[in-house]
Amino acid sequence: MITEHFASFDDTSLAFHSEGEGRPVILLHGLFSSAHMNWIKWGHGARLAAAGFRAVMLDFRVHGDSAAPHDPEAYPNGVLVRDVTALADHLGLEPGGFDLVGFSLGARTAVHAVANGILEPRRLAICGMGVAGLAEWQRRAAHFKRVIDEFDTIRPGDPAYIARTFLKSQGVDRVAARLLLDAMDDFDLTSLANITMPTGVICGDEDQDNGSAPELAALLPDARYIEVSGNHLNSVTKPELGAAIVDFLST
Repeated sequence: MITEHFASFDDTSLAFHSEGEGRPVILLHGLFSSAHMNWIKWGHGARLAAAGFRAVMLDFRVHGDSAAPHDPEAYPNGVLVRDVTALADHLGLEPGGFDLVGFSLGARTAVHAVANGILEPRRLAICGMGVAGLAEWQRRAAHFKRVIDEFDTIRPGDPAYIARTFLKSQGVDRVAARLLLDAMDDFDLTSLANITMPTGVICGDEDQDNGSAPELAALLPDARYIEVSGNHLNSVTKPELGAAIVDFLST
């Protein structure tokens, strides 16, 4: 595996990790996670590489090995979509010449990019995402902003305590994270009609964190729902997820 850095659209230094050779697959991780935590640690990137793909695993800004600037100007609306676009440009990827996979925040970012005509992958895999997670991002972001704002006073028994524990375990830069949470709008579900390439909606059978994944699949023009085991926290740790991604991209 190779780790590289590149300058995004605003010169922020972003890291990506690549493994394998073949058709590129850009993989986008979840909120307050990283390429290592979602794709590398559990072998999903290696599984893609073994299947003949080049797994390209981005660390979003504020995550992993990428920079976490504190300047509010570094967080314009849609900043993560712009970062993924900058990565595709850096790699010289052509429309239809790559696949795109996202989990949770990564899935939301991928949907925004494709529905708005910014990226055109050959195939799209949306993991750990449902209708509510797209249409009600501001509500979900408000939950995490409360966790950040009240970080030192949240106690066990508070519904926000699990999220606080996760942020602490990941060493999240809370100043930068607070800025990032305001940089994405709720998604207009009517724009799903613009996602015309084959799409796999892959979700754990106990994962309702972002609403209904089967309902999301039903709203897309050319999608199928693919169920794996697990909830929002542990489905990404299981080999089933990587196998489902490989199977979908290989058909």
